[in-house]
Amino acid sequence: MTGTNEATAASSRRSRSERLPRVLTVFGGVLLTLSCITPGSSLFILVPELVQTQGTGVVLTLVLAAVISAGVALCYGELGTRFPIAGGEYSIVSRVLGRGAGWLTFVLSLGMIFVVPPVIALGTADYLASVVELPVAVTGAAVMLVATLIALLDVRSNALVTGTFLAVEVLAAALVAGFGFAHAHRPVSALLTPTIPDATGRYSPFTWGVLLTGLAVGMFTFQGFSSAVYLSEELKQPERSVVRTVMWSLVASVLIIGVPTVAVVLGTGSDAELAGADFIAIVDSWGGPVLSTFVGLSVAAAILNAVIVMVLQNARVLYASARDQAWPEPVNRVMTKLHPRWKSPWAATLVAGLPAAALAGLVSSETLVGVTGVIVAGLYLAIAVAALRARRTPSTAGWRMPLWPVPAVLTISAIVLALANQAPADLAITAGALALAATYYAAHLRRHPNQWSIVGN
Repeated sequence: MTGTNEATAASSRRSRSERLPRVLTVFGGVLLTLSCITPGSSLFILVPELVQTQGTGVVLTLVLAAVISAGVALCYGELGTRFPIAGGEYSIVSRVLGRGAGWLTFVLSLGMIFVVPPVIALGTADYLASVVELPVAVTGAAVMLVATLIALLDVRSNALVTGTFLAVEVLAAALVAGFGFAHAHRPVSALLTPTIPDATGRYSPFTWGVLLTGLAVGMFTFQGFSSAVYLSEELKQPERSVVRTVMWSLVASVLIIGVPTVAVVLGTGSDAELAGADFIAIVDSWGGPVLSTFVGLSVAAAILNAVIVMVLQNARVLYASARDQAWPEPVNRVMTKLHPRWKSPWAATLVAGLPAAALAGLVSSETLVGVTGVIVAGLYLAIAVAALRARRTPSTAGWRMPLWPVPAVLTISAIVLALANQAPADLAITAGALALAATYYAAHLRRHPNQWSIVGN
């Protein structure tokens, strides 16, 4: 009985919390969401990682990843319109599958919050190298700090800033596509008979097993369209705008990343050159140092753009978790504060950004790409399962995906298959984190209903 009274009191306190204002249109939401996908940095950071393992089969891997991502996007669209509240995946999963599942999903989100932004920020120095040599760790930390300060502004100002950066990286991607197709050395049919060359020119067969090993990173390449759900509390008319933002963002990212990737595969002079996966060097061979310098600077801008939106969305997750009483009461009280002028969750923004700036000097991006791919697949799996379960509760609110439950079932099957083919170490790290989270939930949160009590619509 005491626990019930505590939960009621906590709910009463949350009901007095300020709501984020609904000020974003679909266009503004797509700008922010695309900036989180950051197609420029995905094209020049993640795709080269895939090329090293997938060879010319990288295009088929991205196509399958895009198809699976479309199924995931349908699930996000339905659930995001039904529950248009800040918090993202954990907020939705908690409402559909229960507090325990929601807590495990939140822990996966925490991994994305504190690890992914500094890992991406650390790539900035490499792409500024054609202009100025900078220490990698210091540059990464500086990018995190600048992004955090910008993320403190109101969400509409951030949409304008990130939209400007986005235009630059889209132009860079378009130039790469144009030069690549103009220098095509392979027929289009080569995309259907891929090979995996190494730096010495030797070939390995491209099999389904090889494709599946790259599928999680392929999905990570398009990851970010879920930002529409993180921003759903700030979108106008969320019953329509959430799904539109999700789907348009995914379509745009597939085109911006996929078309230049095809151009790079067709336009490389040799398989050994492609195996090196140095896209800037490939661009330099097409258009000279001026073009490669512009592309390098554009990628640096894309990285800053991505980190801004990641801090922005991660702050919304922390803000929502504090509103749901995940932390001690003094922490909850501070992290639910909105800035009096910008109406942004300023304390949660600082918590999302400042520790990540410190981590930028301590982490290695190469070792975390595989783990991040597993985390993304885990979040997608939770959302797809929630999309299957959600319709057990009658609701007239929200958009409904066509052909339900087929997209959700196929998505779950594909993600499970992809996870089964990931590196054991990446799976073990993620499983270990979830086991610790489950232990904490069973030992503490389950016994305290006043904590981790998800706020209602």
